[in-house]
Amino acid sequence: MKKFMMVALAACAVGCTSVESATVSSADIASNGEAVAVIQTTSLGFTAIFHIFDIVQSDLEVSVNKLLVSEAKGMGANKVELKDFHTTPRHGIFAVFATAPFVPVPYLNILGFPTSSATGVAVK
Repeated sequence: MKKFMMVALAACAVGCTSVESATVSSADIASNGEAVAVIQTTSLGFTAIFHIFDIVQSDLEVSVNKLLVSEAKGMGANKVELKDFHTTPRHGIFAVFATAPFVPVPYLNILGFPTSSATGVAVK
């Protein structure tokens, strides 16, 4: 049981990021420039005590700048045309209560798992 708890704690401390991309023809995608690829990024973080302490950071800074833009530049693009973005709210009533799909009522947000995602078109 102790080994399982150690593995679970280590997994929470690491967080998770995902980057999916697909190269496209600029004739098939409408964009302001020559489209290179479409890219989708997602990051999962880990916070404690009402999102006060970031153990693993996950916000728009991570999804857009660190994941989306760096992937686009790695594919040879100069810019990213941002199409969609989302992040977990971390202030106000959202900091106090959290909901989970498997829990029918809100619960106190002692341990939080904020997510953020961004989608864009890499453009030359």
